Amino acid sequence: MSLLIRNGTVVNADRSFAADVYCEAGKIVAVEPGLGAPQGAEIVDASGCLVLPGGIDPHTHMQLPFMGTVASEDFFSGTAAALAGGTTMIIDFVIPNPGERLLDAYHKWRAWAEKSCADYSFHVAITWWDESVYEDMGTLVRDWGVNSFKHFMAYKGAIMADDGVLTQSFPRALALGALPTVHAENGELVDYLQKLLLKKGIIGPEGHPQSRPPKVEGEAAQRVIQIAGILGVPIYLVHNSAIESVDAIARARRQGQRVFGECLTQHLLIDESVYYDKDWKRAAAHVMSPPFRPRPHQEALWEALSGGILQTTATDHCCFCGDQKAMGQENFARIPNGTAGVEDRMAVLWHHGVNMGRLTANDFVALTSSNTARIFNVYPRKGVIQADGDADIVVWDPQLRRTIAAETQHQQVDFNVFEGMEVSGGPVYTISQGKVVFAHGRLQVEPGTGRYVSRPAFAPFMRAQQQHNDRHPARVVNRGRPDH
Repeated sequence: MSLLIRNGTVVNADRSFAADVYCEAGKIVAVEPGLGAPQGAEIVDASGCLVLPGGIDPHTHMQLPFMGTVASEDFFSGTAAALAGGTTMIIDFVIPNPGERLLDAYHKWRAWAEKSCADYSFHVAITWWDESVYEDMGTLVRDWGVNSFKHFMAYKGAIMADDGVLTQSFPRALALGALPTVHAENGELVDYLQKLLLKKGIIGPEGHPQSRPPKVEGEAAQRVIQIAGILGVPIYLVHNSAIESVDAIARARRQGQRVFGECLTQHLLIDESVYYDKDWKRAAAHVMSPPFRPRPHQEALWEALSGGILQTTATDHCCFCGDQKAMGQENFARIPNGTAGVEDRMAVLWHHGVNMGRLTANDFVALTSSNTARIFNVYPRKGVIQADGDADIVVWDPQLRRTIAAETQHQQVDFNVFEGMEVSGGPVYTISQGKVVFAHGRLQVEPGTGRYVSRPAFAPFMRAQQQHNDRHPARVVNRGRPDH
């Protein structure tokens, strides 16, 4: 199988240039102007278009068992929707139940994901602690290509990791060369505020943002950053939505701490007014954690993306249909948390970022693929158009116009938080493993064609952190033998 992409402009995170791209056996072989096509090669004409690395969404939840139900999107439908939007790899989450062996949960999720039609990998959550967790972390890194471990500071009574778990898990991850990732919300405060609001008779979706105000996120972000700093461990904070958490990351980075931040495309554009809609179904459809915030927080997120405080964009793609959301009709705390986004992330970010002058095309590539590839140590296999990289490529038409609608989406959910939004810019072709899998609005995918991507431990910044820690050992004072 060979493929030649002609007449386009290659856009990487560092530069843009005119070149053809030749792919063979799933790899990029050459990137240069005027390439000839071998006999039998498929030709893709990219005239007037940009040739981008395929997007990587570092935060999805396909087929997730959660809050008494299971997400409506499985690994085949979810990765198909991703490809339709220009995303060629996802990093999903293995979330063990408290007391469940990490390895058992990992192999369960791997079996579910075998139907994927795009490349995928996994973070593994630490939801409890004992010696088996310590051992399984080592096995996952050494034998199964896991280099990141997730910690939920929220969801008390279920999967919340308290400070004791964090202080056990973080140093273990560092020793293994794996990156701790964190959902930063103060679970104790959320639990208290939920109960308080319910006592006051607030049972509808409007209770959701009131039980998770921005300071609940900010406090947890600040606390976990301090914990990581004391322990000398890099961390990655997922789905930052609030000024308070962005400020905490900015302060830490100014002081030289290795803290990475992610934000969701949804949080950039939707404000908390959705929870006060008189239509219960529409309000409930937006329930996710952290919740959508008042307008000033969105501008702060855009500034953090353009200013380098936040490095990645994701979706936290976790779909629940209307009948599932209705499980919380009498109690907002029981509304399954999650919204869709994997199909629309790139187009929405391009339209509201690049088209509005907030981002350059190179920034866009960094935020949708390259930075994620670097942080999770699959660069330059992923995240860049260059020889020897995987042939995961998007031919992007900056002028392509589309109106987002649940009726026409590929995502398996009955609602779209971007409903009715007109966007300019989108994929004309998506290429996965050197094959055209999406062309002019039509998917050409089969279950099971996606590959599991092992991610090596010890990304360069992890080794640098260990070197730094070694140069600042604990101090000891030799006072000789004590007198008795």
